Amino acid sequence: MTPLVQSFVGHFGEMGSRWGINRTVGQIYALIFVSPTALCADEIADTLACSRSNVSMGLKELQSWRLVKMKHVAGDRREFFEAPTDAWEVFRTLAEERRRREMEPTLTMLRSALLEEPGSEADRIAQERMRSMHDLIDLLSTWFDDVQRLDAQTLAKLMRMGSKVQKLLELTGQLKSGSKE
Repeated sequence: MTPLVQSFVGHFGEMGSRWGINRTVGQIYALIFVSPTALCADEIADTLACSRSNVSMGLKELQSWRLVKMKHVAGDRREFFEAPTDAWEVFRTLAEERRRREMEPTLTMLRSALLEEPGSEADRIAQERMRSMHDLIDLLSTWFDDVQRLDAQTLAKLMRMGSKVQKLLELTGQLKSGSKE
């Protein structure tokens, strides 16, 4: 690895634990992401100086997140792996997977809890708070669906607008200063 690639791979390894994955999985992903060609598990293990079994487990995890894809190379029986090179595609995939793994189960639990009859005043208060959490997550989920349909160029423009959106809504009378919708 060049010093540049080594720095990137090392950083992703360090960040892995903060993102809920282990160091090796982060390093595997980073190595595949910056590689100009698809890599086989043996090449990854040799480059990262880790066991072949650790690489295999890491590749399975990355495949379950849809961050790497298997590719066959003509004349070679080994399995090769590549990552999408478009950062927007990676971002969208990660966002969708996090939604599927984290938001959807939480919404399901909250819907179920909100259907129960409160047995006490404490349960009624708890349900009120759960309802507000449900409504927020549901709103975020709907917004996420809308954003996922935007092309990368439009999404980038929207993100660059930042707080200008609030000023635009205030100017058009859609948002009253200090009030929430």
